[in-house]
Amino acid sequence: MSELLTKSVAQQQQEQKIETRTAVERIAGFTIVATAVAVLAVLVGTAVYAQDKYSLKSPSGIAFSDFRGYEDWSVVSSARTDEVLKVIVANPTMITRYKAGVPGNGQPFPDGSMIVKLQWKPKKSTEAPFVVDVPDVFVQAFVMEKDSKRFPKTGGWGYAVFNYEAASDQFTADPKSFSDCGHACHVAVKAKDYIFHPYQKR
Repeated sequence: MSELLTKSVAQQQQEQKIETRTAVERIAGFTIVATAVAVLAVLVGTAVYAQDKYSLKSPSGIAFSDFRGYEDWSVVSSARTDEVLKVIVANPTMITRYKAGVPGNGQPFPDGSMIVKLQWKPKKSTEAPFVVDVPDVFVQAFVMEKDSKRFPKTGGWGYAVFNYEAASDQFTADPKSFSDCGHACHVAVKAKDYIFHPYQKR
């Protein structure tokens, strides 16, 4: 009789161990799944955010997505004011025409040409052994897009500004950047198809 009781107690203890192990395994499994879901959510959120700026449109309807890939476009020129450092880049369509002599040859840029002026606040380099200003905080992308049908009143060019706020790491469409936003000053170079910067020798 005592042997049966001993076996019964032993079985109960074994069953309790199995139940405990199973519960621990379930908790561990749940933790792994929960962690995986959280990581996936972060990755998806990051991917969605990376696309956010390309969902923006200026008040005139110029889409930032039209300029997708501008980060890797060829450099046309650079400029400097007291407030900002500027790097001017253009899409392949425009670069090809630049190299063919446009606008110096009197020919206009074709529809589909796009140019972007990237602007940074400057700062003094703390590493160079000489005095030099280098880009600090990115502040703005000023864009121009050639479409004669959409922008017949401004020489075929549409203008827009997309501001960048470093604190929030977000772009916003400037509410004041209507389709003729930059036209007033670009009229000064009408003879150069409204483009200030030539393709610099390199």
